[in-house]
Amino acid sequence: MLNTVYRLTAPRTIEPVVVSQDTAGKVVVRPTHLSICNADQRYYQGTRSKEVLDEKLPMALIHEGVGRVVSDDTGTFAPGDAVVMLPNAPVEADEFIAENYLRTSRFCGSGFDGFMQEAMVLPPERVVLLPAGANLEVAAFTELVSVATHAINRFDAIAHGRRGRIGVWGDGNMGYIVSLLLHLRFPEARIVVFGRNADKLRDFTFADETHLVDDVVGVVPVDHAFECAGGEGSVAAIEQIIDLIQPEGTLSLLGVSENPVPVNTRMVLEKGLRLFGSSRSGRADFEDTVQLYRDHPEVLDYLGALVSSVNDVRQVADITGAFETDILKPMGKTVITWNL
Repeated sequence: MLNTVYRLTAPRTIEPVVVSQDTAGKVVVRPTHLSICNADQRYYQGTRSKEVLDEKLPMALIHEGVGRVVSDDTGTFAPGDAVVMLPNAPVEADEFIAENYLRTSRFCGSGFDGFMQEAMVLPPERVVLLPAGANLEVAAFTELVSVATHAINRFDAIAHGRRGRIGVWGDGNMGYIVSLLLHLRFPEARIVVFGRNADKLRDFTFADETHLVDDVVGVVPVDHAFECAGGEGSVAAIEQIIDLIQPEGTLSLLGVSENPVPVNTRMVLEKGLRLFGSSRSGRADFEDTVQLYRDHPEVLDYLGALVSSVNDVRQVADITGAFETDILKPMGKTVITWNL
């Protein structure tokens, strides 16, 4: 099959190239809705190091997306089925290490072509069926939701059973999603969100408490915490969490920082804290996320509040326009309706 792939060849430069792909034993999916991630932007804007850009470009961007099945040699899916595409492609299995942590796994939009293609040719295990009637504009960033699901699944396996108060630091996209999923997963727990922006915190209508990080005097300590601030905000967030978390609590690290983050190990030791990191997700996390959509249809309505803009892409110039729009957004997700 001949397929057109839209690759970033240099910062802010996207060019189409036609490639031949074997569809035997594979599912052919036509992408319909894509979502731009901060990682995509770092490549698009050229803010990664020259060494990284030289190594990874040219490359099609985007690892968050959904589409409709065109054909399936395996008979797993029917033409027209709405599906979420999995960006992680493991080449081996390990008894102890999950697919998203294996160093040999390939990841779309990070060294390998992402979803900006006329069609995606995928093994059936890299495709998950979406619920009938799901809002595809919102489902476009299911990958991001699955990362939150993955972190919460790991937390559930690691943290002790006292979960009366769970804190979430970060009022951005990941903080919003993690707080929402914690609210549904642990309905008896009190979800406490800490952020920098009062306007953003007002959108966390499902949280039991919200606090500005510079006004925490008298706040009751939390049993466990999720750090979703990322960037330079990680330093202050982790420091405050260590202050406000109860002894033997678990701290889940989700915020990505380009620079090393200092940690007050004295207090980590004194309180006997557990710190663990989570990154990306695997098939089981996607399946859990889609099942959450089925069990709680209101989840997609809540997630819809994160859609900051929907951009119709019919030519290469429209791709650039969508990325430039994404740069200017204050918060939320930029979604692309993919019509190339």
